[in-house]
Amino acid sequence: MATNPMQRKARNSFLLGMLLMLVISGAIIAVLVLQLMNKMKEEKQEKLEMVSVYVLKNDVKSGQVITSDMLVKENVYKKFVPANATSNMDIIETWKMQDKEGNEIYIKANEKGDNGIYKLYIRRNGSEYEVKQEEETEQYYIEVRNNKEYIELNSVPLVAKVDLNENTVLTEDLITRADNLVQDDIRKQEYNIVVLPVDITTGDYIDIRVMFPNGQDFIVVSKKEVEIPNIAGMDSTDTIWANLSEDEILHMSCAIIEAAKIPGSKIYANKYTDPGMQRAATPTYVVNSETLTQLRNDPNILEKAMQQIVERYSGEANVTIRNNINGQLNNENIDTQSNLQTKMEESITNSKNTRKEYVESLSTPTTGTTAQ
Repeated sequence: MATNPMQRKARNSFLLGMLLMLVISGAIIAVLVLQLMNKMKEEKQEKLEMVSVYVLKNDVKSGQVITSDMLVKENVYKKFVPANATSNMDIIETWKMQDKEGNEIYIKANEKGDNGIYKLYIRRNGSEYEVKQEEETEQYYIEVRNNKEYIELNSVPLVAKVDLNENTVLTEDLITRADNLVQDDIRKQEYNIVVLPVDITTGDYIDIRVMFPNGQDFIVVSKKEVEIPNIAGMDSTDTIWANLSEDEILHMSCAIIEAAKIPGSKIYANKYTDPGMQRAATPTYVVNSETLTQLRNDPNILEKAMQQIVERYSGEANVTIRNNINGQLNNENIDTQSNLQTKMEESITNSKNTRKEYVESLSTPTTGTTAQ
């Protein structure tokens, strides 16, 4: 059937429109496919550039102990990750290891055993040894002249060197081993005669010092993390807890007694401003001859601590310091025994009252409000 020119023109226009639409649709589909392929390629490349590392789950302040529950494994861009970051908890645990003598255990990059675990090393007396472990006993040892020499390892707390924010990638450069290594002679001590800083809180690090009225001021024990007892929801205003070794306990006892005997003396604490970076101060207080004799004969003091005590009291300067303190104690114008009795009675009373408040707070039921 013949068609007129108008019909042919309409049909051609329709076909041309359809063809044009197909071309445009094909171009759009091609662009979308290309974009999808590029995106898939980018995602694949991103996955290749991502690495798994441990990051902090929460903010950490300088000097705070970092435990495994504070860490979470995350995938982050490789270009933003320090070379010494790790996704291996075994490596993090290695950062915490040292032997009883304080020698650090370390690993070397890319040095793994047949089991795929990093080899451990220790340096003693200028020589490096690989630390191995017996399969039967699981004891650690080193080989010295082809003989096994067993070693006992400590797990040392890790602390932050500086303030760290949540999601910070954990590296060995950001942490250090804690000074307060838990040794066999460590005990939790309670003191209520230490004058405390106004803003002290649990987790702060302090030196405990003794100051005498002639201006002499000595460090008795250094860099101790303190815990403030919480009584009925309130922090104690005069009591602290701290972990001290046997020799530190005896030094504190001597300083407390002598400060109590001499009017105008005080035992006080001052805080470290950046405990993660600051090293422990060197104690400068010199005990009396009776305490020194006890220190030298105390079987509870560890051998390493005893060596430090011998070195500490070997200098002539310590004799001068001790003579100055003795001079104040022998001052005829003060009644040392009366002062001591008064101070000790005050301390005992404070301890009893604090203990009573603490026990009462434990037995008091927690009250709450009921929703209306």
